[in-house]
Amino acid sequence: MKNLIILLIAILTFSSCKDFKKGSKDSYEDAKKEVETEKKQGVKLYALNGGNVKVNMLELFSQDTTYIGQTKTFADAFYIIKHPNGRLLWDAGLAEGLVGQEPFTTPDGAFTVSRKDSVVSQLAELKLSPKDFDYIAVSHTHFDHTGSASKFADSKWLVQETEYNFITSEEQKRGDNYPAIAPLTNVQKLNGDYDVFGDGTVIIKSMPGHTPGHQVLFLKLENAGNIILTGDLYHFQENRDSRGVPSFNFDVDMTLNSIDIFEAFAKENNADVYIQHSQDDFNRLPRYPKYLD
Repeated sequence: MKNLIILLIAILTFSSCKDFKKGSKDSYEDAKKEVETEKKQGVKLYALNGGNVKVNMLELFSQDTTYIGQTKTFADAFYIIKHPNGRLLWDAGLAEGLVGQEPFTTPDGAFTVSRKDSVVSQLAELKLSPKDFDYIAVSHTHFDHTGSASKFADSKWLVQETEYNFITSEEQKRGDNYPAIAPLTNVQKLNGDYDVFGDGTVIIKSMPGHTPGHQVLFLKLENAGNIILTGDLYHFQENRDSRGVPSFNFDVDMTLNSIDIFEAFAKENNADVYIQHSQDDFNRLPRYPKYLD
């Protein structure tokens, strides 16, 4: 409010100097309209390419043998959320070390991953750098969502306390997922849903199950209405339709409960659901060249 008052005073001063003959009433109304325009600047979302994940063993994404012998290629985006009061990076794609390399298949043969461009390079095209982000939040701390996270060490990391405790446990520190988030020392631990900018337009919602502190992101957007980014609550549309739970989820019952809460919330808010690993949904999102405004 203080900033808007200052802006109003500045505009009124400029308007009176520019055209005193128009009268104070007209000048005031013009200035008021400009202030209202400033106030109405909305939240915008843009998707960038964080790599590709070819799933060689799709059966991992069910509790039974439903997908035996099937494969599927997942998108792996990361997202810029532009709010009038700051920027949030949501998820961080695959590891930067994959850029310029041949596709890498994990030792168990389950996944083949690749990445064509780095987050720093893509942000540079937008005249941005990781230092321009006030916040970073990842849906969860698996390797395909934290790959570039270390680049955002100056940003505040918004993470569920349960997820933080999980990934910083001694067992996880010995694994492959910890190094990407280790540099994130500016931490704000969450315990449930969190309104990032305090105005209801960017809300992190706790949806545990895939991991102990898995979360999704609800947005009220200027350029696309109400949407929800699912993290890994779902991986593809059939997964959502069948309420399928991957075999490697942290807790099946917790996941199913989160699905119930998620679907009720999406319906209540008339929100368009974007499944983050769905290539079709990735193709529906605004691309980053539009962010240059």
